[in-house]
Amino acid sequence: MKSADKAFWPMLAVLCTVVLWGSSFPMMKAVLAVFGPLTIMWLRMLVGILVLLPFWRRVSFAGYRKGDWRLLGGMVLCMPCLYFYLESNALTLTTSSQAGVVAAILPLVVALGAWIFLREPLERGSLFGLGLALAGVICLTLSGSPDASAPHPVLGNLMELGAMLSAAVYMLLARQLGSRYNALTLTALQTVTGLVFFFPGALDLGPQALEHPEALLAAAYLGAFVSIGAFGLYNFGLSRLEAGRAAAAINLVPVVAVALAWVWLGEALNWVQIPAACATLLGVWLAQRGAAAESARKMAQGVAQDVAQGVKQMARDMDGQPAGAGGVLQGKSLPASTPRD
Repeated sequence: MKSADKAFWPMLAVLCTVVLWGSSFPMMKAVLAVFGPLTIMWLRMLVGILVLLPFWRRVSFAGYRKGDWRLLGGMVLCMPCLYFYLESNALTLTTSSQAGVVAAILPLVVALGAWIFLREPLERGSLFGLGLALAGVICLTLSGSPDASAPHPVLGNLMELGAMLSAAVYMLLARQLGSRYNALTLTALQTVTGLVFFFPGALDLGPQALEHPEALLAAAYLGAFVSIGAFGLYNFGLSRLEAGRAAAAINLVPVVAVALAWVWLGEALNWVQIPAACATLLGVWLAQRGAAAESARKMAQGVAQDVAQGVKQMARDMDGQPAGAGGVLQGKSLPASTPRD
């Protein structure tokens, strides 16, 4: 009972993260009807700065090494600049439902990038899942038809895919920088960079913006809860749950995105896109399941090899003992008989 109680709050935090990240797609789509992409992103960065201000003293570049500016520059270029630029514009061209499904392949793109650039192993199960997910995304994209909410679905989904590629590069760079800089430092650097990068959007703001308080509140929600709060909740849950359980829950993000887009915006996938979306999610699940199974198999093989080597070493030690030796204990022989009291 106590272990269940300990897992309740971390799991609740992860599920709240799922809802927050899933809601960002239809919420962003709704706000785009009032403000332009650059304006929304500038407002999100501004709110993020205000949220981070009380923790500013914890920002530190004490671990800086020569040449880190290249990695740091590449990181902030990919996230938030390219990522949010591509995604915010993608949502003006496609539906939030389709964008949410395309975003589901991010873990697979990261695994593929780690295989190419970091030489991390990519198992056969992961390759099959990646292929199935990409096939689902291609089918989802090509089967979309233009309408008022998605004037150019093919281009929009391609831009969303580009956003996922940017996010994957960001994650690979952040993995290398995370050992020298704390998460708050990297987040603050990204937020300040985004505030500067998206500043042209601030020029479009004026007194007329006050006529849309609901859009301003939505932008504040995206900046405070989605950009900052969701990551804090997810990190809390991840620190107290098995990584597999947390990752499995995150796979529900596109499901939440599609459901909320249907409830809030009246969006719906057509009869070709529904199986394509299912194929995408199945591919993501198979890839993650295959990687986990392969890791477990390798771990079991390693344990078996260690046991076999231990048995062989014990046999060699026993063979090397003088006749009448009765056992082996930590490489030392024991006499066959011991004196009795």
